[in-house]
Parts: sequence; structure tokens; C-alpha cells
Amino acid sequence: MIWSGLIIDFYNLNIKTAMKLNVRKLCICCVAGLLSANLFAQKDFRVLEYNVENLFDCKHDSLKNDSEFLPDSPKGWNYKKFQDKLNKISKVVLAASGDQVPDLVGLCEVENEFCVKQLVGNSPLRDAAYKYAMTESPDERGIDVVLLYQPTTFRHISTQTIRIPSEKIDRRPTRDILHVSGRVISGDTLDVFVCHMPSRSGGEAKSEPYRLFTTGFLKSAADSVMSLRQHPNVIIMGDFNDYPTNRSIREVLGAAKPGKKVEKTVLYNLMDGRKDGTYRYRGEWGILDQMIVNGYMLKGNKNIKTGYQKAEILKYDFLLEEDDKYGGLSPMRTYWGKKYHGGYSDHLPVLLKIKIKEAK
Repeated sequence: MIWSGLIIDFYNLNIKTAMKLNVRKLCICCVAGLLSANLFAQKDFRVLEYNVENLFDCKHDSLKNDSEFLPDSPKGWNYKKFQDKLNKISKVVLAASGDQVPDLVGLCEVENEFCVKQLVGNSPLRDAAYKYAMTESPDERGIDVVLLYQPTTFRHISTQTIRIPSEKIDRRPTRDILHVSGRVISGDTLDVFVCHMPSRSGGEAKSEPYRLFTTGFLKSAADSVMSLRQHPNVIIMGDFNDYPTNRSIREVLGAAKPGKKVEKTVLYNLMDGRKDGTYRYRGEWGILDQMIVNGYMLKGNKNIKTGYQKAEILKYDFLLEEDDKYGGLSPMRTYWGKKYHGGYSDHLPVLLKIKIKEAK
């Protein structure tokens, strides 16, 4: 298709050349693709999750600890680097496109609304016409989670944020959990949760109780949706700072790889059991970024269908580089310590494809 061909061209171009493209032409093709999709029974609905590694603006927020990413900091963060970061995030989103840009994009590690506005309005994504919802968390560094959505394929119903009462277990404030509901072309409601769980700072054992505590609130929210809706369709995505076999995912959420028996209101982790990873630590790949759905989306819903094989970790060549210390390939990150490296992120993105049948 024309749209797919243009995306491939964009994918193979460097950022400076890509910025010279008339992205409006891409979006015209995108709209044409959406219109032509009405002629078919099913549509490919794409969901992308990406920890973008510290998307900060260049201004100091007196209420947040953002001094690490300022022009006069040791990292020397400035507008030129910020704009380059926006362009690179855009390139990843566009490379993950099919007949149109991803319908939903969950982002982790975004400082504030200014960063989101610049991403959707002052980057190669500007003509993709994304709308967005985001948290405004009490996290000390100021980082939040965001959901970009295509209003033509995901009609926004509501946005809620789940505040984690960290003071109850004497921990520093963490990120809110984002819950966005929207209606898709089948007429069904899709409930999407985007989360960035507490870090492993201080070590796994010391930090795990905070993730278990936080994941409990996510589980309660997901269970509430599944009990209230007659036909619940739940997607949970984000950086869990835990691996699929860790307790927060396997025990608290009860989410594992789907087997032969699938239950409507049980959660299933589509990243469980994979040999590759989204993050590399000391030469070892692991999956910190999860894509979780409820059983009704796997079996039972005649209008919305996905599966284990429909999820994948995106390992585009431009996102990876040789690891001089440990060997093999690693994500090409923005910073190595305080040294600017000019890459994309220390995480790889995750993509989920869903088949949605259009309402007659």
C-alpha cells in the first residue's frame, strides 16, 4: 500500500532527512486508509508501548527534582537535544505503523504536558493528529505516563488516574496509574491502563514491596472494570520494573502466558515466556515492559480478538548498537551515565496487534 511504502521510506531515512518530508502526505494516506477500512470486516488496531528514557524539557520546575536535565547540568540537556529526542520518538512510532499510525501509544518517562504537546505538535507526528491523556503524578522527578490515541479509531470516553498512597508504607511518591476508556469501531469499550511501577533503586529485594503494593491498586482497578462491564476488554501496558515471573505480575496480577484454557476475567501476560527482552542489564536481556490483556480479548469476544503471537518486541536496527563491554546488541540509549550518546532509549518498544470487527 502507498501508506506502508511511505512508512518504510521514513524508517530508512535519517532524522534530518525525515524532517524534510511532507508528513501531511502520510496522514492523507492514513485517512484514506481509515476510510477504505470501512469496506472490510476487520481492522488491524495497533497498540504501542514505549519507555522513552527521560523525555524532559529544558526548564526548571521548582516543585520537582529535574535539575539533572537542564542546560547548566553536567548532562548539558538543551533544546537541540530535546528536539532530537522528539524526532527519534516520532521515528519509532511511525516505524511501528501499518496501514496507519498506531491507534494507541503508551509512553513512560515523560516529564510534563509541554513535552507531550511538543511531541504531537512539533515533531514528525504533528500531522498524525494524536490526542492524549496523561497523569500528573507526585513523583519527585516529575515523570509521568501518557496515552496517545487516534480519535477516529478510539473515541475517548473517560480518563482516570490512580494515586498510590505511598505514605502508608513510608516510601517516596511514585507515578500515578493512567486509566483511559474509549470506544472502538466495533462499538465495544476498551479500557487501557498505562503504568510505570516503582524502580529497583536500592536492589530488587528492598524495592519489591513497593511494586507489590502499587500493583495491588492496578489489580483492584482492573478487577473493578471486569466486574462492572458485561463485555470487558482490558489492556495493561507499561514498564513494570519487574520481569514476567516476578511476584508483582505472576502473583498480584495473576498474569502469565495464556494456555489452552482461557478465562474471561483472568489477566494474561503476552510477554511471558519470550526469550528476547526490552531492556539489557549487564549483558543480560530481560522483559521489564509488559503487554497484558484479559481473557475476553483472547477468547469470547466476537468483535475484538488478539493473541500471544500478536505481541512482539520491536528490534529495529536503528534502535540497537554493539555493546562494547558485554558483547552482542543493546538498546541505543540517550545517555550513558552523564555522557550524551544521542540514541533513542534504554528500552525497546512493544507492539500489540488486535483485530476489530466494525459494527454494522
